[in-house]
Amino acid sequence: MKNTEDVEIAKKVENLISKMTLDEKIAEMTQDAPANDRLGIPYMKYGEALHGMWLVLDYYGNTTVYPQAIAAGSTWEPELVEKMASQTAREARSLGVTHCYSPNLDVISGDPRYGRVEESYGEDPYLVSRMGVAFIKGLQGIGEEQFDENHVMATAKHFVGYPENRRGINGGFSDMSERRLREVYLPPFEAAIKEAQVGSIMPGHQDYNGVPCHMNTYLLQDILRDELGFDGFIVSDNNDVARLETMHFISESRAESAILGLKAGVDMDLVIGKSVDLSSYHSTILKDTITQNPKLEKYIDQATSRILTAKYKLGLFDSEPKEKDPKTVNAGRKEHQEFSYEMAKKAMILLKNDNNLLPLDIDSIKSLAIIGPNAHEEQPQKGTYSLLGGYSGLPPYYTSVLEGITSKTNGKVKINYARGCDLMSNSKEGFAEAINAAESSDAVVLVVGGSRKTGGEGVDRSSLDLYGVQNELVEAIHKTGKPVIVVLINGRPLTINYIAENIPSVLETWYSGMRSGDAIADAIFGDVNPGGKLTVSFPRDVGQLPVTYLERPDFIGSGKGLYKDADKTPLYPFGYGLSYTTFEYSSPKLESSIINTYGSTKVSVDVTNTGQRQGDEVVQLYVRDNYASVGRYLKMLKGFERISLKPGETKTVTFNLGFDELNILNQDMIKVVEPGSFTISIGASSIDRDLQKVTLEVE
Repeated sequence: MKNTEDVEIAKKVENLISKMTLDEKIAEMTQDAPANDRLGIPYMKYGEALHGMWLVLDYYGNTTVYPQAIAAGSTWEPELVEKMASQTAREARSLGVTHCYSPNLDVISGDPRYGRVEESYGEDPYLVSRMGVAFIKGLQGIGEEQFDENHVMATAKHFVGYPENRRGINGGFSDMSERRLREVYLPPFEAAIKEAQVGSIMPGHQDYNGVPCHMNTYLLQDILRDELGFDGFIVSDNNDVARLETMHFISESRAESAILGLKAGVDMDLVIGKSVDLSSYHSTILKDTITQNPKLEKYIDQATSRILTAKYKLGLFDSEPKEKDPKTVNAGRKEHQEFSYEMAKKAMILLKNDNNLLPLDIDSIKSLAIIGPNAHEEQPQKGTYSLLGGYSGLPPYYTSVLEGITSKTNGKVKINYARGCDLMSNSKEGFAEAINAAESSDAVVLVVGGSRKTGGEGVDRSSLDLYGVQNELVEAIHKTGKPVIVVLINGRPLTINYIAENIPSVLETWYSGMRSGDAIADAIFGDVNPGGKLTVSFPRDVGQLPVTYLERPDFIGSGKGLYKDADKTPLYPFGYGLSYTTFEYSSPKLESSIINTYGSTKVSVDVTNTGQRQGDEVVQLYVRDNYASVGRYLKMLKGFERISLKPGETKTVTFNLGFDELNILNQDMIKVVEPGSFTISIGASSIDRDLQKVTLEVE
């Protein structure tokens, strides 16, 4: 948006505000304020766009459902996320939606008991930043295309530190230092504002330093607006202005809650369903208070002005609203569905592949058992498929693993299907049929994990084991002696120790979108070589939590920083993922091994495909300031690049090393590059054995 256009919009908004009554201003401050016919103020329709378009209350169908955010992150390819968001914006516009509550920029804290792990891109602030910026640019557009007829306004959420809770509970009690806030949770929002010019921000349910986010002027004014330069509008999370009274017990009335929210800068009151009993920005709540204290009206004017500015930027004043019945609009497009398929193929992660069981040879295998509660799902009578993950609409179709493999084999392989058990049941009634299917087959694809019923917003868990009797099903099928491939369809890391120890091949697919089964079939039969990498660590036990690669040095005395009775390391670490081929890394080479504190250099590494198949590798750069004025994480991701290599092919990957990669927050919370030595690590995952290292000196 050009400065001259901003000035013109500001004049128009000021003129409108001068004509509006107090009732009209207050009416404007809700998520789906009706059009004001008297003044020609248009309606701004909202929706969700996390991994495809979803209208929250009354509509599910005919939209493209892409891989869930955790799967999108696992591609390690921001360009895919940007394209997905761009396509989602087009589908949103076709439904009249112009404001979307996405993306989720929460950095996962290492506690997958928390149900919303699936909505995030991962546990690292740099990775979440890159994916978040890509999403916002795709959804909103950039340059002359920003907020045009093919783009919509994004809402980055949840500001800030939302996953930092003590028991894995959604919106639960949290407590953190300012250093952790700034090192881990703020970077994605800073990038969203400074690089992608995000139009809207949503605070989190919780508090920071004892002050709820929805009334926290330090967060919403001092940091968000004054420090980071955010100039858009702030929309509350659902009912959260009212929760200043009902959850946090700060205010004693909704009117007091509303004033606290307004003073902190919360411009829009999101109350899904528009319940008057939950609304705070409502004339019945606010009008008398403002009338009795006219000095408060400036906060109403401020909030209304920011919302009207957004409507002008989106071009809503310049276009005639078209009546659209969402149930008859076919928002999803074939090219979008094909792209969802492409993303799914790139998101899959090969966790284990003993003796190269995968890929299966379609010409050598005569029969295949497909077993498990997640192997197939029929369209539900109400709502959408549970295996698509949270915040998903209803696509025109969903391809299950059973359907994908059946289509892929096309009669060449006999398919023996048995459900085995239900996801949430403790009944083993179906075990006998499943065992018979396995014994009658050359190999088994066993599909287990979770669903929207076992994870997602508000679906937090105290255990991370497979739900119900799924693990017993795995054991029973393993005992048949048949080669078993476990396919995980889930939204959070699980404690799958038996699978990791006993099953030869394990494929993590997350919720891969509407073409899941097709992509999984491609991977099983080798038409796709899995190249995704984990963006969250897998724990061995809930007793380890939090488990994340973002660790500081541990005690080195008699305790040695280890558990007495268990392995401290993750079952599968951040950045981990295998391939049907193998890769070899050279020693990293620095362009200059010594630089000054204001200088920069480059580090390069050669990566060679030493196997027999073409494959993708995600080359990861980690940095550590070895001796600094403050405590540091052992390593932090500062760069990554996904490359594709043919057998025998070598590519050189180069990363920049400068202020952005080398800075720390010193004791005064100022970003600086301190003199000293830095360990530069490049490799295939965050685990030390997968990294090649070189030392950089900064003078």
